[in-house]
Amino acid sequence: MSFLLLDTQDVAWFRDDLTGARRAAGRLAERIGLGEYRAGEVVLAVSEAVTNLAVHAVAGTILLRTVRTAQHTGIEFLAVDSGPGMADVAASMRDGHSTAGTLGIGLGTIARLADAFDMHSILGQGTVMLARFWPLDVRSVLADEGDGLPQLVVEGVTRPISGARECGDGWAVRLDDTGTPASSGAGQGRAVLVMLCDGLGHGPLAEMASRAAIHAFRAGPGRSPEEVMGEIHRRLADIRGAAVAVARIEPDRARVLFCGVGEIAAAIVTPTSKAGLPILPGIAGHRMRTLRTSTHPLPAGSAVVLHSDGLSGRWNPATLPGVLEHSPAVIAGHLLRSAGKHHDDASVVVAKGPW
Repeated sequence: MSFLLLDTQDVAWFRDDLTGARRAAGRLAERIGLGEYRAGEVVLAVSEAVTNLAVHAVAGTILLRTVRTAQHTGIEFLAVDSGPGMADVAASMRDGHSTAGTLGIGLGTIARLADAFDMHSILGQGTVMLARFWPLDVRSVLADEGDGLPQLVVEGVTRPISGARECGDGWAVRLDDTGTPASSGAGQGRAVLVMLCDGLGHGPLAEMASRAAIHAFRAGPGRSPEEVMGEIHRRLADIRGAAVAVARIEPDRARVLFCGVGEIAAAIVTPTSKAGLPILPGIAGHRMRTLRTSTHPLPAGSAVVLHSDGLSGRWNPATLPGVLEHSPAVIAGHLLRSAGKHHDDASVVVAKGPW
């Protein structure tokens, strides 16, 4: 079983000044060397999304960010709104279809321009749309490597508290395909390690703690959740602490190994169920009890969701019909849309693969 992972960096959310997303997209495309022609296509796609939100949506926002493989850098954006939602997404994608007297070509244009596109709408709730763009000269290379929305197994989003630029939340992912770890009963075969952290408080110091936790996660040798948690705990000892959760997903053994501390949440989710994972009291970097890794079944077609307390824990997958049929980024966007709090930093990461 093969996995495709992307490294992402959330650049900015645009809410009150949606047109600023278009200008920022052009500057970002130029900075990462996307090329003049492709940059123009990105700006056009963002412009269409902005127009669509302005005409049709309530509380529309756009997240602009970079995406990276080991060799390539691209751009993607998420367009998120709080309604009114679409009764027929397929019809809305057809050129000429409009409910507001426009030409009705916006969504179709975005889908044609993007290298990866995904959208899910829930009538009466809202819509999340993802569009990803790679440089023209690497499209064929990425196609040969198997890049595409269905293969991406872990994606997430972060959003700073209203009015702030820095976000104290963060997440990261890495593969482990080196065999059986020495502890915690981790199994053979390729596994995915996912980490989410919530730096204490808000602002630059919380962001510093989050970045330090991500660095420790990526650089450390730990392979079981409690080993990784120990590495993060030691890294945060001299700076602000954080709530942290680490999941090791082992599809070949249909199980999840998990360890988490602090005010953070985790669950294994199916279309009709949400099984919460146990969180220990404590603060990584400051005080923690003896760490324990718990083991949980990984049902076929399920998703593993980690999120900070910037999202309410009361969300229910049954009220988000069809969402698990979509990409992890779109799932994360819907959870942030429906459960996110604007008076706190917020983050959610979703792992959903071919298991």
